[in-house]
This record gives sequence, structure tokens and C-alpha cells, in this order.
Amino acid sequence: MSLRSILRTLPLFHHLNESDRLELEQQAVETPYQKGDFIFREGDTAEWFHIVQEGIVKCVKSSPEGREITLKVLMPGDLFCCEASAFSGTCHPGCAQAMGQTKIIRINRQAFLNIIQKNPETALAIIGYLGDRLREAQEQSKAFALDRAEKRLAALFVNLAVKTGQTESEGLRLTIHLTRQDLADMTGLTVETTSRIMSRFNKHHLITGTARRLTVHDLARLQSLASDQEPSRPSAAH
Repeated sequence: MSLRSILRTLPLFHHLNESDRLELEQQAVETPYQKGDFIFREGDTAEWFHIVQEGIVKCVKSSPEGREITLKVLMPGDLFCCEASAFSGTCHPGCAQAMGQTKIIRINRQAFLNIIQKNPETALAIIGYLGDRLREAQEQSKAFALDRAEKRLAALFVNLAVKTGQTESEGLRLTIHLTRQDLADMTGLTVETTSRIMSRFNKHHLITGTARRLTVHDLARLQSLASDQEPSRPSAAH
């Protein structure tokens, strides 16, 4: 995905005129990262907005015990930076790390704010965007507190399949590589619980494979599990 197509696709930039969009393109910086590289670290000043151009990025945070927790996985076209921090000019509350060969578009915070001041419609779009991010965080917190473990994991795989799934003869192959620890962190579960549920999903041929190659075979069934339309455990096939 090219820089120009990203700036035309993201909802935040829909209201920009051609002149302002061109100014952002000229200000933007494309930066490559290798697997494991940190794009920014917890405590760094939020001076840039970041957009995933190629590859996959995970947002992580350290627990008080020093354990790394994966909060979110970002795909090409996703804007990130702990957006509220970038708008307020404070520090990043977490880290962003490349999960493979990745290319990031960086836009200077002040350059973007200067353009926003000239575009009230863009300012309103940003308010809506931040509201959506807040709702996502609230929904995630509610899911962690109330949803069954199986429902959480099913919902995660539905989201990943929709965003990254590549159609193959056996189903939708996920282009993202996630360990059991990643899956556990992203759903607020233990690794042991995650492994047990993954074994059940595998047994009923909903998802098969390892961290390097996961394939979703029955997206509709996972969607039913994620929306509480099935019992907590998939029934055996007859």
C-alpha cells in the first residue's frame, strides 16, 4: 500500500483538500523495521503519528511483574501511536514492536496539528475516531471481565481472519504469526487456558496449525461462538 493511497483511505484524512494532503505526503517519513525492532518504547515522547504501510505491529505493555503483555495487533493501513498521547504531546503508555519486516509511515505531530487547525471537518473526524478507540477499549475491558474464555478467543480469531485471512483450499490462512503467549495476552487469559481452548478448536476443525501457520476452517462457527449463539463448548460432529 503506497503512502498516497493510505492518506486517501484513512477516514481521518478524508476531509483534507488536495493541497493539505500533498503537504502531509511531503512531511511523511517512510521507515523500515526488522522483526523485534521497537518503533517506540513506553515513556518516549509521542512526537509522531504512525501508520502501518507494510507488515504487522504489536502494541505491548509491561506488567508490574515485568511480563510483556500484547494489547493489540496492527495491520497495514492502521493508524497508531497511542493517539491520545500524540494529540496531547505526552509520553507513550506502551511500546510498539515490529512482528516481522515492516514499513511504517511517520507523520510529525505538529505538522498534522497545523493542518487540523485549518480543517474543522478533520477535527470533527478525529473526535469521532478517538471516540471509536475509547469504545473499543471499553468493550475489551468488558469482555475481559464478563465474557467466557472460549468466546474471547473465538472473537479474536474472527477479527484476525477478517483482517488478515488469505483464502486457500482449506479455509482462511492467517498471515500473522502469533504464539500461545500472544493469544493469551490479547484475550486476558493464561497460556494454559488458551492451549486447552485451541486444542478443542483443533479437535472440532475450527482452527488448525501452529503459531507460524494458523488456518481458520469454519469462520461462521467461530462467529457463532463469539456472539454466544452456541454452547460454550462446540458439540461433537455427528
